[in-house]
Amino acid sequence: MAKTARLFRLMQLLRLGTPPITAQVLAADLGVSVRTLHRDIDELRKLGAVIDGEAGFGFTLIEDATLPPLGFTATELEALVLGLREVQETADPELATAAQKALGKLESRLPESQAHRLRHAVLNAHRFDRPAVPNVDPATLRTACWDEREITFDYVDGAGKGSTRRVKPLSLFYFDRSTVLVAWCYLRQDFRVFRLDRMDVLTVSDQSFRPDRVPLLRAAMAQFRKTASQ
Repeated sequence: MAKTARLFRLMQLLRLGTPPITAQVLAADLGVSVRTLHRDIDELRKLGAVIDGEAGFGFTLIEDATLPPLGFTATELEALVLGLREVQETADPELATAAQKALGKLESRLPESQAHRLRHAVLNAHRFDRPAVPNVDPATLRTACWDEREITFDYVDGAGKGSTRRVKPLSLFYFDRSTVLVAWCYLRQDFRVFRLDRMDVLTVSDQSFRPDRVPLLRAAMAQFRKTASQ
């Protein structure tokens, strides 16, 4: 690994890891000797990174000179913490883990006074009743939405009637009791909402509907709002 790439990787490890991180752990992740790792730490310090610690005690990234300071008000920080913790409570495991990592990245980029407020935020989120567990992989659905690829799946509606659907997946919504997919349904020739816990045997096709997802989603939301107001 080239030195520049190694220094960049080292900064990433320091940003995302749980401090203090020992030289042995960092060296093993980078595939270098502990001696080389100490030289790399010194190099980062010369470049402006504030790294606390020394041999035998582990290292903690205090300030990252490569990243501009983030300006958040106290209330904005509370909102970010609450939102990310809500994701940890309600979303699927992949999104929940991503929210946890995002909090760690955010903390590493904040000045210490604000990082302290983030670590000890007065707002929190907890759900005693979790949403119904999906029968299909939400990550696969998210990817299909972003890639704008049609999908097929088996579906059982609220009355217990089963069918096979081919749809254009548009967006996922996380509600209190279930996660739903908003999609254009070929069977109904209209927009429909499908609960993930009633879906099964999900298949992503090679059929693309790009670049129609955003306008279709806007049309779907407009239709739902109109129906709700009637």
